[in-house]
Amino acid sequence: MALETQFTIVIKNRERLHHYLETTPKEELVKIPKGFNNNIWWNIAHVVVTEQKLVYGLSRLPLNISKELVEKYQKGTAPKGHPPANEVEEIKKLLFSLPEKTKSDYNNGMFTDFKSYMTTPKVELNSVEDAIAFNAFHEGLHLGSIMALARVLKV
Repeated sequence: MALETQFTIVIKNRERLHHYLETTPKEELVKIPKGFNNNIWWNIAHVVVTEQKLVYGLSRLPLNISKELVEKYQKGTAPKGHPPANEVEEIKKLLFSLPEKTKSDYNNGMFTDFKSYMTTPKVELNSVEDAIAFNAFHEGLHLGSIMALARVLKV
């Protein structure tokens, strides 16, 4: 699959994530139903952080997000209360600005180094192209989680 397709998949996925942010009542965004260990909000913020860690972090480049977002939403974290309104607005913007920046940086040859990484599902990433492809898969997994959460919450 061409890398251009991977970027398109991420944008389409993020349009769906944005739709959930815009249409889900705030109380439902942070609710963790029985049988789940996270919520819609955490899943959305998590994919923003993970794309940066996979693509930029493994390429030994600075992330384009704050350390605070990373600390709150990276792998191994759990939801904690209500996010501040400014954080929600920031994530809404980052949903689209970051993939566009990644695409631009990739096309401009910014990714010249990469640290191999074994993902939780045991997919080894050995290049930035691997990271970009895996990220599209990862975001799809979290969209599936969000869809399940939305069904249970009836939103």
